[in-house]
Amino acid sequence: MLNHWLDWTLDGHLPVQRSGQFPSGTYRLHAPGIMELIPHTPQPEAYACVFSAAIHGNETAPVELLGEWLSALKAGTTPLGAPVLVILGNIPALRAQQRFIATNLNRLFKRDLTDSGEEPERARELMAAVDRFYATHAARPRLHYDLHTAIRESLYPIFVVEPFANTATLPEQWQWLAAAGMQAVLHQHQTSWTFSHYSKHYHGAQAFTFELGRVAPFGQNDRASLIPMGALLTSLSKGETPAQQDPASMVFFQVEHELKRQAEDFTLYVDADMPNFSCFEPGTRLARDSVAGDFVVGETPLHVVFPNANVALGARAALLVAPVHSSSQTAK
Repeated sequence: MLNHWLDWTLDGHLPVQRSGQFPSGTYRLHAPGIMELIPHTPQPEAYACVFSAAIHGNETAPVELLGEWLSALKAGTTPLGAPVLVILGNIPALRAQQRFIATNLNRLFKRDLTDSGEEPERARELMAAVDRFYATHAARPRLHYDLHTAIRESLYPIFVVEPFANTATLPEQWQWLAAAGMQAVLHQHQTSWTFSHYSKHYHGAQAFTFELGRVAPFGQNDRASLIPMGALLTSLSKGETPAQQDPASMVFFQVEHELKRQAEDFTLYVDADMPNFSCFEPGTRLARDSVAGDFVVGETPLHVVFPNANVALGARAALLVAPVHSSSQTAK
């Protein structure tokens, strides 16, 4: 039944049988795209894990990665030792193979959300599912890995974003992420209402947003590059300690400025094919905005991540980041 879950999700109809067994546990379908897995034999040190993908509907590599893991559970080649909530987020966008339908779902995860529409309603449904899951497994430490791919090339194709919140990232997380093939880490500097931030901010979870290569259609993803990340998900779902590697293998960046579009008359001076983490020297004009004025790089070079001029007014058009010393960051 697990290997048909994506079909059920895309069809929009839950099957009559919403729960069942696989070799090492049970599954329960709470709603389209929301499935809880409970192990027959929970491991004592296991996290309560949330694995999410397709928060943006055109990001298919994480869906394929979760599909491989679910197939291994179904076949019995991977045993389940941890409770796991598996989520596919924006189902209409996933069907349409586009980033979103009306609103960027990954800016809507806050409890006082007042927006109306299909994507805000989905955000409320996903937040409620996470709340119920963590409440059910309240005695366990909490973890949320939200899996994405980037819309442009990157100088570090596989990287991770650490949300800004009061909960400290545990040192072993950096060791796990290094072993999982992460090439760079981006520390957020302020609240951003993403899905991983929701779990970290409201539930104190160890939570990250992963960028696992570049957007591609189903069947055209570089699956080989994601084998280490698959191994991390497998270890966590088994309730085992994942492989570790020196975090010094990753490059750490800190957000210095969030560039927002304030005017209709807005220009971002970043070429369409320029990769994430490209560096701009002091004095470089990066943006023109008839309301906010020009943005010019100051005294130190800045790297640009997630540049996108085609965003709504008030939305983020780019993150401007600077490298930081890895040892000081892994101690956070």
